[in-house]
Amino acid sequence: MAEIGVTQIICEALKQQGIEYVFGIVGIPVVDLAIAFQSAGLKYIGMRNEQAACYAAQAIGYLTGKPGVCLVVSGPGLLHVTGGMANAQLNCWPLLVLGGSTNEDHEGIGGFQESPQVELSRPYCKYSARPPTAALIPLHIEKAIRYATYGRPGVAYLDFPGNLLQATAKTESIYKTLPYTPPPLIYPVHDEIIRAAQLLRSAQRPLIIIGKGAAYGKAENILRHFIENTNFPFLPTPMGKGVVSDTAIQCVSSARTLALQKADVILLLGARLNWILHFGRPPRYSKDVKFIQVDIYAEELNNSVKAAVAIQADIKPFTEQLFEEMNAVNFHFDDDRPWWQQLKQKCQQNREILLSLALNSATPLNYYTVFYHLYQLIPKDAIIISEGANTMDIGRSVLLNCLPRHRLDAGTFGTMGVGLGFAIAAAFYCRYQCPNKRVICVEGDSAFGFSGMELETMVRYKLPIIVVIVNNNGIYSGFDQETFDALRSDGDLSQVTLPSALSVEVRYERMMEMFDMKGYFCKTIPELQEAIKESLQLIDKPTIINVAIDPTSERKPQSFNWLTESKL
Repeated sequence: MAEIGVTQIICEALKQQGIEYVFGIVGIPVVDLAIAFQSAGLKYIGMRNEQAACYAAQAIGYLTGKPGVCLVVSGPGLLHVTGGMANAQLNCWPLLVLGGSTNEDHEGIGGFQESPQVELSRPYCKYSARPPTAALIPLHIEKAIRYATYGRPGVAYLDFPGNLLQATAKTESIYKTLPYTPPPLIYPVHDEIIRAAQLLRSAQRPLIIIGKGAAYGKAENILRHFIENTNFPFLPTPMGKGVVSDTAIQCVSSARTLALQKADVILLLGARLNWILHFGRPPRYSKDVKFIQVDIYAEELNNSVKAAVAIQADIKPFTEQLFEEMNAVNFHFDDDRPWWQQLKQKCQQNREILLSLALNSATPLNYYTVFYHLYQLIPKDAIIISEGANTMDIGRSVLLNCLPRHRLDAGTFGTMGVGLGFAIAAAFYCRYQCPNKRVICVEGDSAFGFSGMELETMVRYKLPIIVVIVNNNGIYSGFDQETFDALRSDGDLSQVTLPSALSVEVRYERMMEMFDMKGYFCKTIPELQEAIKESLQLIDKPTIINVAIDPTSERKPQSFNWLTESKL
């Protein structure tokens, strides 16, 4: 009777479910499994850190709609990846983690890297299990991928002890599964559509907020028609940027504070009233604002504040039906409305302030001028990865997106260190789906430090990623050389080196010399422009553009402190 190895069972089950990408780090007991992935035709990408591998796997899940796989070793390998699992779970991105573990007959007696991995994973997963036999592996893989993609997408974990990975099973005993079917669309209740339409039509100061859920749900075509026809002002959340172009005349990102604070009816499309949207509470919102909340996850409805209309539905069918309802009466929110006049005036004021900062080329440079001149030269369809505190926040307002799923950043969990893993995933996505598209990874110097050695991964796989490091010598802000030296001139360095300080003008670009490649160190706009132009010519290698800026450079003055909310 024919037998089949467990590694082959896993490979065939993953391929049957349509999985394409695996990111990971090999070691005992998963070395043979990684080799088997390649033999089976899966794209295996070896990384330098488990967290970065997990970030890459979840990003490819977001970009493709199919879970990426992260392969890790036992014990410390799985523990290192839990930060990435939590990030994917809170971002609602599909991810499957496969972990090797100690031999079952070594459990309880001090086995190599013994750890309760199924239990440790459970808080960060929708599904966590160890297949009890080789024959049931296809069932668990199908179930894990189905859980990761159905409803609110998230994470699944499967545990494989070393003795199971080395086992074989009789071919006829293997559980037969079919490919999982795509998640069913959730259609809204029609009466709720009518209520939402009536509320929007009666609003004096309406606002649409387009979230990451709308991007993942690929609702961009209908949403663009809806916004163009109704002429409603809209705001994107950070990763909702590009679902409707940032350059659309209805985009009021430049007047975000005013739009949130004064709107009387807000339609939330795949966005959550969490910290990113200030929980929907005063003083960032009017106390009388009415929310129309649309989400595929019923438990999210009425979270933080009570919605006037709460609708469980996929964004695409909801918007299609709402569009029909509004179009039936030829509804159009005219430009001469007082609300539009207020928003346009505020947008213009803030754009002028931003432009004055952006055109200030005095050295040391500020964030705005770096991003402004970067944006002028990069392709407008580039995928932009961004992380770092000021780097990410300021970059969001200057580095515009015209296409959906073309911005990836720290996300709902506010995770630093995601950038290079996200960029690697995006570059592989571009290689196989849209080979002429570029990936621009914009990092703060602190954020780059979390996963900088993934540069070697980029070189090894010939990924033409442009890594722009906005270097201010610190976390949030740093110090110039004179101040840095003065602060550290006396006493124990562990006592006098401020926690936010990093070394001054670290030459990160010289990492490229490890590979006999060229990086760029820039202090002026002409140097930056030349570096960008040269980097865009590279089609099979990454590069680093290290831009030194004023260590005290910050955002323009804000109306509210970060996370300002009601203390009730």
